[in-house]
Amino acid sequence: MAQVGERESEELTLVTTKPYFDLPTACPLCLPLFIYLKLAHFPFRLSFNSIFPDSDQIPYVESGTYVAYNNENGGVIENLKRDGIVDLDSEFQSVPDWVAMKAMISSWLADAMMYELWVGSDGKSACKIYYSDLSWPIVKVLFLKQVYSVKQHLGITKDNAEQREDEIYKRAKIAYGALSTRLGDQDFLFDDRPSSLDATFLGHVLVTLHALPETSVLRSKLLEHGNVVRYAEKHKTKLIESSSSSSGPQFRSVPSSSTPKRGPSNWSSKPKSQPKREKTEGEKTFKRRARYFLAAQLVVVLLFLSLMGGNDAGDMELDDEDEGNAFD
Repeated sequence: MAQVGERESEELTLVTTKPYFDLPTACPLCLPLFIYLKLAHFPFRLSFNSIFPDSDQIPYVESGTYVAYNNENGGVIENLKRDGIVDLDSEFQSVPDWVAMKAMISSWLADAMMYELWVGSDGKSACKIYYSDLSWPIVKVLFLKQVYSVKQHLGITKDNAEQREDEIYKRAKIAYGALSTRLGDQDFLFDDRPSSLDATFLGHVLVTLHALPETSVLRSKLLEHGNVVRYAEKHKTKLIESSSSSSGPQFRSVPSSSTPKRGPSNWSSKPKSQPKREKTEGEKTFKRRARYFLAAQLVVVLLFLSLMGGNDAGDMELDDEDEGNAFD
């Protein structure tokens, strides 16, 4: 059973990227958190950050005077569990198979998704998920910069690109097979009860099915497992499409007008906004950051071009044709 802490009485705001592809958010990191809160029947308000959509702080949650970021202490779900806010995993943490499958989803399937979005496809899905509100020159530079970063993360070079691609898809195929066998005809992966494992896997499956192109190799491998597809679509109908029904937890979707707020680690304190006309320091900071955002990205352009000019740029292997497809 889900353990819900006393902070449930305070409104929780989940900040993600914007909705696309018939999903509340198509970001592979944001959607699992959305699903986790829905599986726990934890009420929250959904907000979108369109200014810094590729920030590694997103997704993050705010509740009262507290905030937890994606890039701190193992991510938002771990923070929610550690701080006693909401925990779906208390009875599974010591189950070896559960731990092994969580590691497989967090590594093999996460790598496969990263590869598909940034390297193994034309890039249109990634640009729509993360950069839809940015100008074309900035989108192009940020996309190429991210492709370079992903190739470094996955250890892809000019010499081993084909081999690494085969390894990534082979591991994804193994993971899908193992998870499909484990799921069977159940509604959830373990003991027919929801956990963060279901949230993470459902987020991955739904992004794969709805955000990746029909030509996607990863998508084709997933479609081999009909029970996994049914499992994902069933929960999509229940948790997402019927989210406005009175029987489910309620949330409101509003455009975000705030940047991710910095703080220490874990749950970080921040000033609570008061309903008044005068601008707060946070709003003034946001205005300044928004004003200089373009200038900052120009600096990124220069740094990136500098990197491209180095001796290691050959490892990036960006074909003109592939590069152009993402921006058509």
